[in-house]
Amino acid sequence: MAASLLRRDKKATAAHLKADLNRTDNSSGLRQLQELLDNVLNPEKPPADTEALDWCKYLLAGGDGFEEFCKTVRSYDNATLCGLVWTANFVAYRCRTCGISPCMSLCAECFNNGDHTGHDFNMFRSQAGGACDCGDSNVMRESGFCRRHRLNTGENVPSVPCDLLLMSEMVLPRFIISIIQYLRDGYTEPESATDRDLQKVLQQLEPQISFLEDLTKMGGAMRTVLTKILTNQQTFKELSMGQEENMYAKKNYEKYLSALKNSGLVSVEEKGAAGAGAGAADSPAGAGALSLLGATAAASPDEENKEEDQDGGQCVGQRKRVKLSSSTKDPSIMDSLKHKCFLEELLFWTIKYEFPQKMVTFLLNMLPDQDYKITFTKTFVQHYAFIMKTLMKSHESDTMSNRIVHISVQLFSNEELARHVTEECQLLDIMVTVLLYMMESCLIKSELQDEKNNRHVVVNCGEALLKNNTYWPLVSDFINILSHQSVAKRFLEDHSLLMLWMSFVSFFQGMNLNKRELNEHVEFESQTYYAAFAAELEACAQPMWGLLTHCKVKETQEYTKTVVRYCLETLQIWFDAIGFVDEPAPNQVTFHLPLHRYYAMFLSKAVKCQGLDLDSLLPDQEMLMKIMVHPLQIQACLSEIHSNMWVRNGLQIKGQAMTYVQSHFCNSMIDPDIFLLQVCASRLDPDYFISSVFERFKVVDLLTMASQHQNAVLDAEQERPMLEGALTFLVILCSLRIHLGMTDDEILRAEMVSQLCMNDRTHSSLLDLIPENPNPKSGIVPGSCSFEEMLSGVADFKAPVFEPGGSMQQGMYTPKAEVWEKEFDPIMVILRTVYRRDVQSAMDRYSAFLKQSGIHTGNPWPPYKERTPLHPCYRGLVRLLHCKTLHIVIFTLLYKIWMDHQNMSEHVLCMVLYLVELGLDNHMQEDKEDEEPCIEEHCHDSWFPGTSLLSNLHHVINFVRVRVPETAPEVERKRERERERERETPPSTSAETSSFGQNLREAQLFSLVAERRRKFQEIINRSNHEANQAVRPKSSSRWHPPGSPPQLVTEILEIRESMLSLLVKLHQKLSAKQNSLSPSWLEEADPARHAHGDGITAIERILAKAASRSRHSKRCLQEICGRVCPPVPPKKNSPGDKKSMDKEERRQRARERQQKLLAEFASRQKSFMETAMDVESPEAEAAMDVGSAEPLDSEVLYDCVICGQSGPSTEDRPTGLVVLLQASSVLGHRCRSDEAKRLPTSDEERIFPEDTCGATNDVRLALMQRYFKDSSCLQAVSIGWDGGVYVQTCGHTLHIDCHKSYMESLRNDQVLQGFSVDKGEFTCPLCRQFANSVLPCKPGRGTEAGAWHTPSNKSPATLIKEVEDLQDELGIFPTESNLTKEMESVIKDIKNATQKKYMDYGKNPGSPDNDFLFMYSVARTNLELELVHRGGNLCSGGASAAAKRSCLNQLFHVLAMHMRLYSIDSAYNPWTRLTQITQNREPEYEDEDRPEVPMLFRDVPSLLIIFVLTMPQPLRKEHFTCIVKVLYTLQYTQALAALSVRFSPEERLAWSNTGAAKKNMPNSEKSWETLLSHVISELTKAKCTYESRSEETMLSSSVWSPQSIEFTLQQFCLPFLRLSCLLQHHLYGDNLPGCLLEEEFSLLVGCLGLLPGPSQSSSSMSSAACLEWNVGAFELLSQWCSELISLAGSPSQQAMSLLVQDPQWSAPHLLQLPDNYNTIFQYYHRKSCSVCNKTPKDPALCLVCGAFVCLKGLCCKQQGICECVLHSQHCGAATGIFLLINASVIIIIRGHRFCLWGSVYLDAHGEEDRDLRRGKPLFLCEERYRVLEQQWVSHTFDHINKRWGPHYNGL
Repeated sequence: MAASLLRRDKKATAAHLKADLNRTDNSSGLRQLQELLDNVLNPEKPPADTEALDWCKYLLAGGDGFEEFCKTVRSYDNATLCGLVWTANFVAYRCRTCGISPCMSLCAECFNNGDHTGHDFNMFRSQAGGACDCGDSNVMRESGFCRRHRLNTGENVPSVPCDLLLMSEMVLPRFIISIIQYLRDGYTEPESATDRDLQKVLQQLEPQISFLEDLTKMGGAMRTVLTKILTNQQTFKELSMGQEENMYAKKNYEKYLSALKNSGLVSVEEKGAAGAGAGAADSPAGAGALSLLGATAAASPDEENKEEDQDGGQCVGQRKRVKLSSSTKDPSIMDSLKHKCFLEELLFWTIKYEFPQKMVTFLLNMLPDQDYKITFTKTFVQHYAFIMKTLMKSHESDTMSNRIVHISVQLFSNEELARHVTEECQLLDIMVTVLLYMMESCLIKSELQDEKNNRHVVVNCGEALLKNNTYWPLVSDFINILSHQSVAKRFLEDHSLLMLWMSFVSFFQGMNLNKRELNEHVEFESQTYYAAFAAELEACAQPMWGLLTHCKVKETQEYTKTVVRYCLETLQIWFDAIGFVDEPAPNQVTFHLPLHRYYAMFLSKAVKCQGLDLDSLLPDQEMLMKIMVHPLQIQACLSEIHSNMWVRNGLQIKGQAMTYVQSHFCNSMIDPDIFLLQVCASRLDPDYFISSVFERFKVVDLLTMASQHQNAVLDAEQERPMLEGALTFLVILCSLRIHLGMTDDEILRAEMVSQLCMNDRTHSSLLDLIPENPNPKSGIVPGSCSFEEMLSGVADFKAPVFEPGGSMQQGMYTPKAEVWEKEFDPIMVILRTVYRRDVQSAMDRYSAFLKQSGIHTGNPWPPYKERTPLHPCYRGLVRLLHCKTLHIVIFTLLYKIWMDHQNMSEHVLCMVLYLVELGLDNHMQEDKEDEEPCIEEHCHDSWFPGTSLLSNLHHVINFVRVRVPETAPEVERKRERERERERETPPSTSAETSSFGQNLREAQLFSLVAERRRKFQEIINRSNHEANQAVRPKSSSRWHPPGSPPQLVTEILEIRESMLSLLVKLHQKLSAKQNSLSPSWLEEADPARHAHGDGITAIERILAKAASRSRHSKRCLQEICGRVCPPVPPKKNSPGDKKSMDKEERRQRARERQQKLLAEFASRQKSFMETAMDVESPEAEAAMDVGSAEPLDSEVLYDCVICGQSGPSTEDRPTGLVVLLQASSVLGHRCRSDEAKRLPTSDEERIFPEDTCGATNDVRLALMQRYFKDSSCLQAVSIGWDGGVYVQTCGHTLHIDCHKSYMESLRNDQVLQGFSVDKGEFTCPLCRQFANSVLPCKPGRGTEAGAWHTPSNKSPATLIKEVEDLQDELGIFPTESNLTKEMESVIKDIKNATQKKYMDYGKNPGSPDNDFLFMYSVARTNLELELVHRGGNLCSGGASAAAKRSCLNQLFHVLAMHMRLYSIDSAYNPWTRLTQITQNREPEYEDEDRPEVPMLFRDVPSLLIIFVLTMPQPLRKEHFTCIVKVLYTLQYTQALAALSVRFSPEERLAWSNTGAAKKNMPNSEKSWETLLSHVISELTKAKCTYESRSEETMLSSSVWSPQSIEFTLQQFCLPFLRLSCLLQHHLYGDNLPGCLLEEEFSLLVGCLGLLPGPSQSSSSMSSAACLEWNVGAFELLSQWCSELISLAGSPSQQAMSLLVQDPQWSAPHLLQLPDNYNTIFQYYHRKSCSVCNKTPKDPALCLVCGAFVCLKGLCCKQQGICECVLHSQHCGAATGIFLLINASVIIIIRGHRFCLWGSVYLDAHGEEDRDLRRGKPLFLCEERYRVLEQQWVSHTFDHINKRWGPHYNGL
């Protein structure tokens, strides 16, 4: 039965079966169909067989054609979503204004059809793929829907007729099971197979899966059918196992079962092993999770030893896994998967095959179907653990990650769906468990603190899992679902989950531990820190930010409390596990404390947003002391790293320190750490805190009044930076308010100001540098209005500008003046700088601002900034500033600075003063103003009576006892005084109390550390005596290392100063004059006045504040100022101290010297640039026009820039000009119209290249060659419009032999210089301008001088005769000399500079005629280009910028020498035909098959150049003028002829008659009317002249007036006159006076000597008046015309069109580009290439001609050269300017090199967007485009762009 069906026609069978199945009794139809399908879809056939697919298509269509069927089904499409799925690299859009979810994206079509004007959108290239959300109101606002999806299309679609999809429902289940069977068959486990090739299986299935994909695209109706089939459990049961008797199906099913075996989280083998641990499974979940953290590694000692040999860490992981399985609520993810429908098994295989793109696309294409979406999401969640296992094993984890996220982001971005799955499928449990499980695979023992007995485990950052970010897809899903409030709330309510999560976070606590290398440098620098920082940010911080966004209001207080509680519990467990008691282990640091940071951030939120009381969330004092240790350790280590104490650990440790504060990390790392320390400081005893800080920073020993001390832990050069670090840290701690009371707006403003103060910033870099809340839903999105408003509030926009060197600036933002004045905050800058040099940069900019605005001229100090008030919860922080310990430190440091002790610096003083000022500004509330404390605390640290800074400021300290080495100067100085003192009683109580001495005070102040620690730990109050005892041995033992330094002795210093008096003395010291403060000074002091300035200002400000805050201080101050002490300079203690104090000063001086030198250098460079390069400054004089400045009679002397000698150029040792020869097609791209051509941006627009100068000239030459003699054609035109050689110089000269040795040295210098020495390229030794040849200078005078200039009185006739004789002189071959050799080699260079095709135009390539043509065309090209550079005319006069680079004079001599080799055959010499009336030359045509080119067709400027070059040099000026005069007559006649052709027949008749009437008047030869009528009457004889043109002329209906005719004739002759004038300027050094445009004609005529009289304005002037006829004008005209008439009968009459020529071209332009870049991008990025018809991967556009080419495309390669390079050779003679569509940048190809030029499209903030990374709308920047065009026209790409590289023909 089936066989017969198979043989029949598919279409008929399908129709027949459909009819059968539509009957009520359809059993026979069913049977037939099943049999047919058994046969067709036999899984044992190879899948590549297309027969089966064809059958399916016909069966589905049920007798219709498949295409028709698709159409019909589509008409029933009821989908309201777009749902278009795309893969990586697709261009999509994201609109933040319309998006609800941050992942929202739109396809280009929906975006362009919606209205997003003024929205915050960007275009992006999809990384992992995605789908269009248009129409989905869960993800975006309806206002953003496009027109197609805005109307709910579902309502008006008719319902589907039941028989339409009947066949699909029958056939598709069988089709799907057949695919599944193939997948089962093809799969091999990675271990078993050697050649495991999953790709092969997939390739064979390609057509089948594509067919499924096509079905999904038929719309809603078909998707509904597919959903039914995919989710139907009954069908799956029936088909999955196959029938009993079918052996194949059974085997196939077994394969499937074995593949399922290991799909659970715990594999079968592990389950057996876990049996033992399963007993614990009934313990409560929470306990399980907790015990997991503190789980001890060893079960029994012997077992541990066994494990230890292999890998101590391994057992930890194993055992923990068992624990883990007990603590999970949901056992289902532990076991193997069970499948109930096709969808589940399809997903299973999709995972097994590592997410093949086609399958992913199919599964996603179905998502618009709601039922499918829910089922699929549940299936995905069910397979989640399995996905993770597969991902960990995969070799292609990157690709796989992208595909996973491609799917999950579509499912989890939808809040409804995410909530649904969380409730029904335990999504949160699954995710957390899976993450835990994943991290467990790479745990190692932590070595933090107690290396031996540490029980804590951390992730190993060296594992691939972390190094390659394999966890990324899972974490990203987790962050995604936590962004939904409903899901996050469930998470925060579920305590056991939170516990699990905390244990997950603790895996990262203390990872990547650094141990300081003390002896030698590490041999291998590990780069694991990248992985560690990424892991903490992504796996810990981002979920934290996600949770924090849902803890913003009072109602969520409970959540915060819970999190905080668990944080503290977990921290406690961690402290126990690492064995932490009280001291951190020395020389260790980890930057990763996520538990601390969770705790800190939730505290901050609780106080800031939820109104919770801080104390209710804090632990006891002891715990706070522990919590404080590790963050403080990080701050101290930052300082150590910057003090070079970690250099032996390599660069990576610096990398860590930078990353820790870098903008993407700082608000998840350093900010929480500092906040936590601020909390600890506000709650702990301030003396304890301060002493801990100085102890951590290892500067305790430095804080002594003695001039010398010993430091056990720091080298001398590390002490200063560490002290600076400690003080700076205290200042930051006391003044930073980010979490202590600033609003979000204030924070944003402060961040913005600090970034702008370091440097001007572009908008995008500012966005990048402002630390944003990493969670995308956090509210303040960069780019939101608050950002823009804030930016415009603090900064001014500087539009993008150009530097003269050609480097392009972006649009920048720079701080407003009032920001510098009021808001510049150096403390914030220090906190946020990654590089220390940025702090310096901010200070330099600040001082520049102060100088400029006249506020302060010296070197300013960092300004002091008022702070926002503290939040009441944190008031305790102020106690830090009011504690005796700090005051003692301040006093000691002020004293040391005043005494010039070692290692003090300006920065130390600055920070000390900052602390004093902070203390004055934040006084304790308890202080009663001005009330002196009556009782002195009788305690050992009674240096000061109380804790208030105000009262301590004026407290005088008389004597201090110090411990100093025996060798210290104090010891000698005090010996005598000591003896005296022992006889007396101590003078005052203050001295008595302090006679415990500094050392005791030392021990007291800093043994406080130990003492207080004990006090808090054991809560036992010991007596001072015992505490001192406990510490004394420790401190004394310090001083006796082996080879111990000098013994310490106790000395008493007499001080008798208070802080105030020290400040006054420092003021005197800084201002370097005694009594710098008069007693009356305080009266007029006003702190506000001293906001900016140096140290002197700072001290005055502090004294003024102190005086205004307390009457007592004021009194003391007046006393001190009144007691003007006699000038005793403080004794310098030792030469060493002097050295170190001056070090800072010397540095400062050195810096100033350097600045001065640099400035001088810059100005030199600038003046050099102006003289030598002159890239763009036409004003400068033409000094470089070689020789023009010399006195005319002497020889020109040249300076050689290599050997430095000066001398003339001689035959034997010629000098040459450094030149760059390059082929150029700029002239060829000129058009007639001034408007540039537009770039086409739609299929209708085109560019026609036929009207360019190059094309026109090619056509003209080709036409001539068809009808005239070749050798004569080659002298009748110029070539070189395309591919002509342009010669430019930088103006420097060198000896040619010097140049050769220079080239040799370059060749031996192996450094790649970006140019190729083998091709003769080099850079000018003086100005480094790019060059590739040397042009020899002719010996003798520069320009033709003296006798050559004298005007002669010879008659025209004699001159003409002389010229003719000169031409007949045979080429005199110059004698062989070095000079001639060089000239020949330059000619060779010139020929090599362009391609062969641009030189060979003759019939026989390489012939002398061809060579001749090429040579004189080089001269023509250079003249024409100079004209273009002068703006196309000579009105500007003088020497232009181009003239400086011009070396036409030298070039002419070289060419002339070369051209002398060709003599012109006198019979054909055009000169005779120009100046004599020849009798009847008809017979000559007989022997030649073709006539010569008629004179009227010849190009006059070419003739001029030929004459000048072929005559003996130097040419006398009179002869030159004679040639110009004669040629002008020819040019004029051509103008008349061309004009006559443009007349209508009637006009022609009229003008012919008016002219004829005047013919007999005198001077008729100088009137255009008579000449015109003569030409018309002559040319009318040849019928063809005017006939062919009649139709065209009829159209131009303009009426010719005498004025318009005169104007036309002048315009026609102008190009010739300009060239002649320019040539005369170069040959004879004549001046070019400037003039107005209207006067140009008369001016040029005057310069050339065509018009003897004074010049009149061109309009009134008659062009004919300049004619000077040597023989009868009318006869000569008739002769020239007769040459045309003789063509009339012959075939050559086609050539008559050559008569119409127009020598005028407008300036060359690049194409006109559209304003908006999107216009270009949308049209071109999908356009297919004309050569290979594929869409290029990197499309590019030629901006000269609009060609569309593939960049780097292998498809269009020809002879190993890629298309862009090829095109640059065709279109620009090896110069190409291409716009890369996908990158918006322009690349320049010049010969064998290329460079990135930059972009001419900028966004609204004046920035480029290279590679369209930001995707913001871009607009054309006219200035930049002009600069690009200008560089193209002036051929200066090589000089201006610096970064060239070879392209190896691969672009």
